[in-house]
Amino acid sequence: MPKQKQRVRTRSGFAEGDMTPMIDMTFQLIAFFMVLINFTEADQNERIRLPISELAQPPDEPLTDAITLQLTQEGTILLGGEEFSVEQLPVPLRRERQVLEATPGKSVARATIVIRADMRAKAGRVQEVILECQKTGFERFALRAKQAERRPG
Repeated sequence: MPKQKQRVRTRSGFAEGDMTPMIDMTFQLIAFFMVLINFTEADQNERIRLPISELAQPPDEPLTDAITLQLTQEGTILLGGEEFSVEQLPVPLRRERQVLEATPGKSVARATIVIRADMRAKAGRVQEVILECQKTGFERFALRAKQAERRPG
């Protein structure tokens, strides 16, 4: 019986790594940044053009339990994706108050109402919004404005 030649299989020399963990991490990072971006954009609306002020400064520390009210040029208020008149504002404010009171560790006294008023809105409307908030029990307020660009010199 003649001898048979043995066939030897050789590998190409390339090691293939498992890319699953890398792809998984990439999707987790993408999801994280999408959520982060959505939260920051939730407090802003393209209809609101903030006034420019030389005195405007970023807050020293993060605001506690911030509720953002956006006052449009027309005098309506945007809150949580809904639009209200100043007269209708107490209803959503009471709802926000109830949520704060029902959440352990949160309180109305520590909550801050952030008012982003359009530069063309009447100052009297801002005062009306603050008054309605005070009637509902909110006491802390922060007004938003754009920082004036400082010129070197």
